[in-house]
Amino acid sequence: MSGHEKRYSEMSEYELKNEIGKLKEKARKAEQLGIVNEFAVLERKITMAQSYLLNPDDYKPEEVYEIEGAPGEYFKIHYMNGIFAWGFRLSDPSKEDALPIAMLMKTDKQ
Repeated sequence: MSGHEKRYSEMSEYELKNEIGKLKEKARKAEQLGIVNEFAVLERKITMAQSYLLNPDDYKPEEVYEIEGAPGEYFKIHYMNGIFAWGFRLSDPSKEDALPIAMLMKTDKQ
């Protein structure tokens, strides 16, 4: 990473959307070429960048959210730390986990 690259937390909404577009294009190419590990890394970067476009204040402790990309998996928030929601998957309440907020989808299951 070169010294002049900005962190997602320092980017404007426009820059984030631009970055997400570039990452999605790279991910599409990696998927086409069957480079699974690169695709997974890019998907994580996209999720992180998308999280900075969201407002962490919209995510509340004790609320339950469905996990993006994991149908039927739910996550209960204990507390927020920046763009990360700390809590646990309802399927494994004994294990604390942190998820970027872009992975959490509102649900009617409260």
